[in-house]
Amino acid sequence: MTHKRKPLYHFWTPNHWYLWLFLGLLRLSTLLPYRVQLRFFKSVGRLLHHFDIQRRATARRNIELCFPSLSPHERDALVLAHYEAIGAAIMELGLARWASDTKIAAMSRIEGANNLTEALQQGESVILLTGHFTSLELSGRIMQIICPQFDAVFKQHTNEFLSEIFRTNRERAVENTIESKDVRGMVRSLLSGSALWFAPDQTVRSKQSVMISFFGEPALTNTASSKLAKLCKAIAIPWFLRRLPEGGYVMTILPRMENFPSDDPVEDTKHYVAILEEQIRRSPEQYIWTYRKFKGRPESLPDAYTNLDALK
Repeated sequence: MTHKRKPLYHFWTPNHWYLWLFLGLLRLSTLLPYRVQLRFFKSVGRLLHHFDIQRRATARRNIELCFPSLSPHERDALVLAHYEAIGAAIMELGLARWASDTKIAAMSRIEGANNLTEALQQGESVILLTGHFTSLELSGRIMQIICPQFDAVFKQHTNEFLSEIFRTNRERAVENTIESKDVRGMVRSLLSGSALWFAPDQTVRSKQSVMISFFGEPALTNTASSKLAKLCKAIAIPWFLRRLPEGGYVMTILPRMENFPSDDPVEDTKHYVAILEEQIRRSPEQYIWTYRKFKGRPESLPDAYTNLDALK
């Protein structure tokens, strides 16, 4: 079911004033030079690392499971770097909303653009497959440089005001945002000729989900992208945005996935997960580790998030 949209002014109430203050400060921060912003917001991330005890423990557990060869010291360093990336993501929320097209283009480089532009020129229906990296909010603005018309699948937040902030941010780049449960909306988008931005790597408890290995650890994984592609005769093109250490961004658009969709959605999804893992390894601190990726597993498997107190 699609939620009824509410304009942002609807939330001008005392219980939301702290978010309005946050938006105002974020708007002011966009007036600073980019590198100054980046240094400041990375320090904000380090502050969050100190106080965000529960999610920090979740990130530590996820990294412990996915990178068992790392020493405890290396894992802790990776978690701290991840929180710096979260700080940068806060900055990018403001850039995505208020930065000019010229500024976005100047800080971005796109690799493999022809993999997408040629498919669109040939009239292909395209699912733009990606994952939940910390640079997610800015990625739509950079994709807009070479793909002026595309829609985005959007997951409703429990806080309605936050949902509208994130939704309107993405609508700065996309034609339409489609809620993640609105399958008909996704089908309409693909059949209308729009490319569809879809990140199916988060856990969904549904008939579309199966257990698939993620860095060697079983995780409940959404197979909907394969079924959607088959239904709409669409191709899948993976794309990922990486924040560079010196600042700026590189967007990598990979060739279309071979034999996708096939007659086996599980194998198709394993193919996607393998591509996702490869991209995570390039900049592991930029994947979202504070999310409980291994939740919802059957009782036959150990609960990945027991005994988190030892990691706080």
